Amino acid sequence: MPEIFVVRHGQASFGSDNYDQLSELGWQQARWLGEHWAQEAAQFDHIVSGDLQRHRETAQGICEGLGLDRHRVEELPQLNEFDFKRVMTAYGEKNPQAAPQTGATRADYYRFLKMAMHAWSAGEIVGAESWQQFEQRIEEVLGVLAAGAKGGKTLVVSSGGAIAMMVRQILGAPSHSVTQLNMQIKNTAVSHFFAGRSGVSLHSFNHVPHLDNTKRREFITYS
Repeated sequence: MPEIFVVRHGQASFGSDNYDQLSELGWQQARWLGEHWAQEAAQFDHIVSGDLQRHRETAQGICEGLGLDRHRVEELPQLNEFDFKRVMTAYGEKNPQAAPQTGATRADYYRFLKMAMHAWSAGEIVGAESWQQFEQRIEEVLGVLAAGAKGGKTLVVSSGGAIAMMVRQILGAPSHSVTQLNMQIKNTAVSHFFAGRSGVSLHSFNHVPHLDNTKRREFITYS
């Protein structure tokens, strides 16, 4: 049966001028995942990623760990994250009292993002794309991935929000579950899906086999 392994990008550069690049740890997380799969003799028939910088770099790091050529990676922009900065800006414009102030912590930032996502999904604000457009493109790319699997194994690199939307759609969960799932997904976590005649089904979610040990557990991150 066709299998799809969807990986969230490695740790990005939170707080820097360019969030959309991996931190040093993010690169290492990606290489560790590739090395883990190399040790398991894992092989992938297709490798696909979004076209954001953090997606490309994560795919490159995984390929380095696997000993593969990065040029094998096909890019699908439909796998990109929603524009969370625009969503947060729109929510802040409507609710300025809720916006994080100077000196706000990372926890404050994520609380604000959570509120903004709920407002976006409820149609109270408009991002760079509507919630319905986000749902539609993820549904479409799931179909593309399922059709392209053709009995083999497909490795996909994407982002937390996009992966959360995939899981929501596959499980038929309510819209607000996307926000809850998004906040849980670890950097370079793997979610495993099967693609069959009846559609795509979830096998496992948010697994970090390359980090879940006493030596590396401190390197589990969420941004």
